[in-house]
Amino acid sequence: MVWSPPTDLQATETIEQGHGRIETRRLETTSTLAAYLSPLWSGVAQVCRISRERIVRGKKTSETVYAITSLTAERANPEQLLALSRAHWGIENCLHYVRDVSCREDQARTRAGHAPEVLAACRNTALTVIRRLGYKVVEGFEHFAEHRLAAVEAVRGWRTE
Repeated sequence: MVWSPPTDLQATETIEQGHGRIETRRLETTSTLAAYLSPLWSGVAQVCRISRERIVRGKKTSETVYAITSLTAERANPEQLLALSRAHWGIENCLHYVRDVSCREDQARTRAGHAPEVLAACRNTALTVIRRLGYKVVEGFEHFAEHRLAAVEAVRGWRTE
């Protein structure tokens, strides 16, 4: 039996160059496979395959991931789904990466009860205060490490100058 692609297969591809790398992203989507998955995942409208290829300093790496979405093909075409995927990684890079690196969240040993969520909220609050005061994250941490009373005043809403 020879495989043939689904009749409704749609695809898009982007190629970006910057920061010393070339990155090619390809998204293929079909609604045909959704019927096979619907008993397990209600609301599935499309199945996607996202392939990423990066070339950094001559070294090539590839990754393929699969995704499901409740968005129909009429509501989200391949270009929109690829943009949504990129936006998700933007959140990961802007929020979680900063918390992991600046706040060393991955090294935290607190795992029980509500403590992890409470500490994450505290970290998010600290990052928000630092950014709203016009500091970059690392500069803000350094500033408030030297001026601890100013940190308390910033959280309470007092002037810090």
